[in-house]
Amino acid sequence: MLKPNILRRKKDFSSIYNKGKSVGEKLVVLFSRKNTLTYNRTAFLASKKVGNSVLRNRARRLMKESYRELEKRLETENDLIFIARSTINGVKCAEVKKSMEAALIKAKIMQRE
Repeated sequence: MLKPNILRRKKDFSSIYNKGKSVGEKLVVLFSRKNTLTYNRTAFLASKKVGNSVLRNRARRLMKESYRELEKRLETENDLIFIARSTINGVKCAEVKKSMEAALIKAKIMQRE
């Protein structure tokens, strides 16, 4: 069974890229847009600029784990796309979490603690 909180359709990605907001941070770029659902939908991307498949998968794992820890503090009804930058290579999970948190605060999806 497919999880409903993951972005999959090209139409959804296109609308977020074209009509949504983008926020850049040191390690990640965040694209966001409001949706009509009662929950957030997410996608975690790493292009070939990040490195080989091992590095890209590690970048996605770091972003997913950081998001899992931040998820409780987020507002709902958003579509979020996190894109890893090449600077994500060789950093710890805590740094990725800080960068994602800063991007979410800039996009006004999460409040400061």
